[in-house]
Amino acid sequence: MAGIIELKNICFSVQNQKLIRDVSLEFKEGVATSLVGPSGCGKSTMLKLAAGLLVPDQGEVLFRGKNVSAMNRAENLEFRREGAVVFQDSALWANQSLFQILELPLRVHYPAMTRKERERRIEAVVSDVGYRKDLGIRPSQLSMGEQKLLAFARALICRPRLLYLDEWTESLDENAAQRLVNMVRARRDDGVSIIFVTHNMRIVNDLADVVVMVIGGRIFLRLTREQIAEDEDLRRYVERGMAS
Repeated sequence: MAGIIELKNICFSVQNQKLIRDVSLEFKEGVATSLVGPSGCGKSTMLKLAAGLLVPDQGEVLFRGKNVSAMNRAENLEFRREGAVVFQDSALWANQSLFQILELPLRVHYPAMTRKERERRIEAVVSDVGYRKDLGIRPSQLSMGEQKLLAFARALICRPRLLYLDEWTESLDENAAQRLVNMVRARRDDGVSIIFVTHNMRIVNDLADVVVMVIGGRIFLRLTREQIAEDEDLRRYVERGMAS
């Protein structure tokens, strides 16, 4: 199975504090990989590096073998179109309506799409995630859970082949969270690659093909779903590591 994203000897610091320390990790195409570990261990930073949102101090981030930092404009646009991020804080633009927020990726990546086609795509995705309110309002008028639904809808709007998810079910009730997990699983089964951060072991058990434990900005363990399922002590170790 080919790698879609590869981190090669990545280091990353903020204000002289090393957050990621010489990490090399390959994410396989069509596989759901969960990044787990204690709070502050570097999971979200590693996710953002893999998504090309942060530039490493050292090392390379490769997308299908191409160095993200060395891409030309056309290659970078393809990289951005094929991947989509759901941020932990949703990151919805405060001064735009929900419709405008959902429409923007379509305008950027599919400039030939008509307004009617954009409206149909937006209506379908919003319905899929279970959002039922007006799209003319702004994010400040939504609950935290509703903001998560819209952030997830935005991530799906261009039908990406790579999803980066950072605590994407946080602030949702159990039914809404399970709905989004089911949608992610369906996309994984359709060959979409998933990289996700969570503190919820049930979601790990439900979705992850591979579990990578991060401690102190380093890769501590890399396990398959089968290894965790077959070894109760290993599963408990992962659970303790996530909770610490």
